[in-house]
Parts: sequence; structure tokens; C-alpha cells
Amino acid sequence: MKYLLKFKANIFYTEKKFNIVSLVNMELPELGTNCALTTCKQLDFLPMRCDACAKLFCKDHIKYTEHSCENAYKKDFQVPICPLCNKAVPVPRGEQPDIKVGEHIDRDCQSDPAVAKRKAYLNRCSVKGCKQKELIPVRCKSCRQNFCLKHRHEQDHSCSVRGGAGSKTSASMKAGEAAAVRGLRAKNVPSSKVQNKPQQTSLSSIGRDLDRSRRERQEQPQGPQPIPQPALSEDEALALAIQASLQVQSNVKPSNPPQTSQEDEDQALARALAESEREEQNRRRRQEQEKKSDCCIT
Repeated sequence: MKYLLKFKANIFYTEKKFNIVSLVNMELPELGTNCALTTCKQLDFLPMRCDACAKLFCKDHIKYTEHSCENAYKKDFQVPICPLCNKAVPVPRGEQPDIKVGEHIDRDCQSDPAVAKRKAYLNRCSVKGCKQKELIPVRCKSCRQNFCLKHRHEQDHSCSVRGGAGSKTSASMKAGEAAAVRGLRAKNVPSSKVQNKPQQTSLSSIGRDLDRSRRERQEQPQGPQPIPQPALSEDEALALAIQASLQVQSNVKPSNPPQTSQEDEDQALARALAESEREEQNRRRRQEQEKKSDCCIT
């Protein structure tokens, strides 16, 4: 009898609850929403929206695993942990976590192995935006700055100092030239005397000696000084001129006069100067070729 009364009470409570729900649906049909899960469809007055698929579910099926959400992978974020210092490494969307962990170990990791590795790689690249470091210094011949192996060539790091005529000089070369000009001005020596000075060779010294000896011979008086003649009359001067003209006509010979030693020395001087100029041109050409060569590893 006791169990029968309890069963009837449960039936009455269920019927009463059903009547209340039916009454609410008839009076307020827009109140509440059915669960989006096809196997549930429960009317929930406080439904919850999934932030991945934007569907409404009841409290029992709001989890990703409960309603088998198709966009759950978009919300499944995992932050990698550094294996050396056990710190979380933030990774932006669309990037590989392995790359970010490697960059963290190379720059920010404070573990003993990472710090020891950074102490060995101290030669940082001078290119803006490049953070690569090398074990040995790699310097450019032109600008004298340190670069990584990827930017070691002049074309790769857009070197401002390039070999050839009309190119810009480096800051160190400009400073050296300015210091030389200031020193010359202090000594009251014109700077044009030291600019573009040719290379001193043995041939150039021989040419200078020959030129100096030729000038000395020209300055010295050649032969005895002529003895002043007494004044002659017009008739006597005319007679002497006619006699000298006849002697010259009788002594004329078709053969060429022999070449003097002074002309030989002048020709030797000209050859020496031409050889010196050729050597200077070769030296300048070699310097330009060395400037155009690639950067060396120092």
C-alpha cells in the first residue's frame, strides 16, 4: 500500500510538471531554445552558445566533446615549453613552434647550456633585422663591418663602399684624408703636392737624374765667349757676308749631322718616363681589382 501511494504521487508530480511546461510553451512560445544536438532537442530556457561552431546547446552538451564540435581544433591551443628552462614560449598563429623554441634558446633562455652557447657566438651580423651570430668574425674588405655567412658579400649587405672610379670612400678613409690635409696646412705645405703622387721606382729616379744633368748642361756656358769685333762700315760688312755665304754653299753636304749625346740622353729620359707611367697604370689596375674582390674571412 505504501509503495502504491508513492507511485501515484510521482505520477501526479510528473503530470503537474508537464502541465506547467505546456502552459509556458502556450503562453510564451518564444521563450527558450531547443538543444542543437539532433539526439537531444531539449528545450532549455538558458541555452549556451558554443564559441567554436556558434550553435546553441543545453548544459549537458555544451562541451566540445559532447556535441562533437567540428571547429574544436581552432580553440585547441597548446603552448610549447622550453626543454632547458621549462618556461612557456609564446607562438603566434600560423608559425611553427619548433622555430620559436629554437629562437628562445638562442636569445632569451637562461639555462647554463644556452648561456654557454651564446658566449661562443659573439660575432653578430651588422645587417639591419638580421640577428644571426657566427663563431668567427667575417668582415667586409670595403666597409670593415662584421656580417654573417649569408650577408658576407658586398651585394648581399648593400655595401656603401664599392671599388672602382667614382665610388664613395669609407668613413675611415675620409678621416685619414682629412687628417693628412690638416697636417699639411699646419706645415704650410700645399696639399696638391702629395695628392696623386706617382709610385717611386728605379726608372723614375734615373729619369730625374738625367733631367737634372741636362738642365745643368744647358745652364753652363758652351765654348769660349766671343771677342767683340770693332765696328765695320757698310761696305766691309757686305763683303764679309758675301764671303761667308760662298763658303757655306761650297761646304754643304747632303749627309745628316750626327746625333749628339744630349739627344741620346733626352730619348733615354723619355723612355724612362714612359716606363714609369706604365708601371703606375698597372699598379692602379691591380688596386681596383683587389677592391672589387669579395670579402675575406679574418
